[in-house]
Order: sequence, then C-alpha cells, then structure tokens
Amino acid sequence: MRRELLAVARIEPVGPYSLLRLKRGSLESGSPGQFFMLSPPGRLLPRPMSLCLATRTELGFLIDPVGPGTRALVETVRGERINVLGPLGNGYRLDVDKPLLVAGGIGIAPLPYLSQRLDRPHAILGFRTEEHAEAAALVPNSEVVVEPRLVTELLPRGHDVLACGPEPMLLAVARIAPEAQLAWEAPMACGYGACYGCAVRIGGELKRLCVEGPVLEAAA
Repeated sequence: MRRELLAVARIEPVGPYSLLRLKRGSLESGSPGQFFMLSPPGRLLPRPMSLCLATRTELGFLIDPVGPGTRALVETVRGERINVLGPLGNGYRLDVDKPLLVAGGIGIAPLPYLSQRLDRPHAILGFRTEEHAEAAALVPNSEVVVEPRLVTELLPRGHDVLACGPEPMLLAVARIAPEAQLAWEAPMACGYGACYGCAVRIGGELKRLCVEGPVLEAAA
C-alpha cells in the first residue's frame, strides 16, 4: 500500500459509466478485487474504487457518477492529479479450476482485470438497461441479461463463481453457489480499518470490508 498523486490520462464514456484512466506512476496493481481510495478534487472524503484495468502505463477505474464525489472524479481533466491510496483490502483467490465471473451493474468494475488474470473465462453480467449493458464490452466472453431477467437464471452448477454486485444479487448467488467468492460493497472513509465506516453484517457477523473484504467466501 502506498499513496501517490496520479495524473489523469483520459476519461472514456462507457454507456452511463465513465472509465477514468490514470497514469500509473509507481503504484502496484495488486490482486483483482482489491481497491484504491481516490480523492476527488475539492471533496473531503475519498471514494473506494475497484481496479478495472491495469496496463504497463495506466490504471483504470470504472465509475458510476451518482453523487458529488463520483461526479467530481469523472469531471477531472487530462493532466489533473488525483490522490490515490492502494491497493487495499483482500481480492479474489485465483487458484480456481473452473472460474465463472458474475456481476450486476457497476459490480462489473473489477471484472475486466479479473478476467485478464484468469485468462478470459466465461462471464454472466446483469444490467438495468441496454445502455448500462454497453459496459459488457469491457469483459470478454460475457453473456448479458437485462432486467427483468436475472443473472441467477443463467448460473450453471459446478463452477468456481467469482461475483461482484448489489447485495440481493450476491445473496442469491450464494444460495446457488455456496462456495462462491463475493465482493461486497459499502461506503468507506479510510480504507484501512480505522473508522469502522464500512462494517456490514454478513452471516450474522460484522465485517470491516476494507480489511476483511471486500471479497469474502459465501460460506464464511
């Protein structure tokens, strides 16, 4: 984990989302499912963002601009610098025999990097609208469903499921695939366990997602 000011390389629209590309500097990309704290210009609190893409020269973050902090990130301009801390948290285990990637909505964010590291396995992606589904182009070998259809309608048995998305989707996936690895979402203020702002109750226990997650075993 380290902190660095990274320059904005460019911002690309992906349906209603934005892909923020930052010049990499000396930051490590970490493991798929880990996250970085990005400090929007002019905002007090940083925002946790899963790493979406990693190249030799850039780190990419897929952002859904739904609030003032995320909008501030996607309104930056080329050359502007963003304070970045990471990588943080625990990512996915990659020692799986038959990986299947599953995501809902902006939960697609860590999947392009995860797909790259797992040699492009099959993926099942769910979205609210056809416009949101444009983000599926970031994940190779993907099968897409749009509401009212659900990703769980296509979920086969006998795979090592690695999933990210809203809580109802993760709970539904866990019922079908009890050994799945699930990346949970929660607001975070610090990113390293000091503030307890991301503590959520999972399986009857409180988990600090920034240090015990965000990726947890479904059966844990």
